[in-house]
Amino acid sequence: MTKSLRWISVLILIIAMLSQVSFADESGYGSSAALEQENFTIEEMLEYALEDEYHAMSEYQAIMDEFDIGRPFSNIIKAEERHIEWLIPLFEDYNVDFISNVSAEYVVIPQSIQDAFEIGVQAEINNISMYDKFLKQDLPSDVKDIFERLKSASENHLKAFERNSSGNDGGRRGQGRF
Repeated sequence: MTKSLRWISVLILIIAMLSQVSFADESGYGSSAALEQENFTIEEMLEYALEDEYHAMSEYQAIMDEFDIGRPFSNIIKAEERHIEWLIPLFEDYNVDFISNVSAEYVVIPQSIQDAFEIGVQAEINNISMYDKFLKQDLPSDVKDIFERLKSASENHLKAFERNSSGNDGGRRGQGRF
């Protein structure tokens, strides 16, 4: 093998390895940013929560478009829309400016449907961890209630992605219940 062919082979290998990265650099956004902190203001918690809901919707929609798949992604997108509806009154009640959706900047298309389910698993684990951190703070009861509901919903989403990721979905690959 000539020297230039070896370099081309190495370059192709590096590109292939880099394409396996499942997540974009999300530092400073959603649960990834929240997991880097210990203490939060109500404003920060609400913003991170909303960013994470936005990101889930965008990521799962991109996966549906790429792989022509519906459930569980379509059901979870609908749930994320409801979660945003739960957060809106808190933004209003605590006089926090409602942030715009820039989550498309953080979407990464996975290489396979299996990778897509694994992305879902990790996203929900991060989301649950974020809410665990928030719930350790001294929170007003209305904020605590919504965060507990959001965490519980993410636990359900995690189960759906785990079922599909492991292939243990009762033969309904891509049709798991969330």
